[in-house]
Amino acid sequence: MAPVLSFDDVSLLKKGTAVVDGVSWTVEDDQRWVVLGPNGAGKTSLLQVAAAQAHPSAGRATVLGGELGSVDLFDLRPRIGFASTTVARRLPPRERVVDVVLTAAYSVTGRWNEEYEGVDERRAHRVLEEWGLGHLAERTFGELSDGEQKRVQIARAVMTDPELLLLDEPAASLDLGAREELLRMLGGYASSADAPAIVMVTHHVEEIPRGFTHALLLDHGHVVAAGPLDEVVTAEALGATFGVDLVVERHDGRFTARAAA
Repeated sequence: MAPVLSFDDVSLLKKGTAVVDGVSWTVEDDQRWVVLGPNGAGKTSLLQVAAAQAHPSAGRATVLGGELGSVDLFDLRPRIGFASTTVARRLPPRERVVDVVLTAAYSVTGRWNEEYEGVDERRAHRVLEEWGLGHLAERTFGELSDGEQKRVQIARAVMTDPELLLLDEPAASLDLGAREELLRMLGGYASSADAPAIVMVTHHVEEIPRGFTHALLLDHGHVVAAGPLDEVVTAEALGATFGVDLVVERHDGRFTARAAA
């Protein structure tokens, strides 16, 4: 089976600067990847290419079997679940939560004159229940807490049963309780045999959910290391990525990192 995602020497220029620089990377359909790196490392830009929201300036990017530049993006994008701050800003705060999720079926961010079938509405309610949000279906998106909004964004991203799920810092800004609840649910989802390939961007190893299998370390647009979690999420590799001596530990499937004394 062809990889879900394949980058061959991919670069992305923004204002003449390579924010992604010569990245070669492959994601298989049974893998769950976390992308780690400091601010400005190019993580979000990498995810934009993977989401077919940005075209590489150089190299070859193939997503779900279609090479960017030759594939029909209107056919490709609905097969990708994408949750990010950019998408969240486009969600109308007065939209009902169930409609925020439902409109993913048409890849729009506000309900207008689309016609939805009963199967779509039932799917939206089922996804909300699965992410612990069923009781909020009739609330408006803007009323929700940060943690609830983050989970609604993920529910929206999985509404169309995507073949690739991309999450850009899903736990950012959450308090400890909300973060742990989100990571618990993400870990359960990632561990399911029915889950799609997943790529999640974060700054913190503490936010790697259980069930994730691989890591990509990125700095200044370059790959520092990539591979299975235990081989990549190490003090040496993370220290080289973040420029600080670290102590990295793993307990019960979760990682912690702190500066070395």
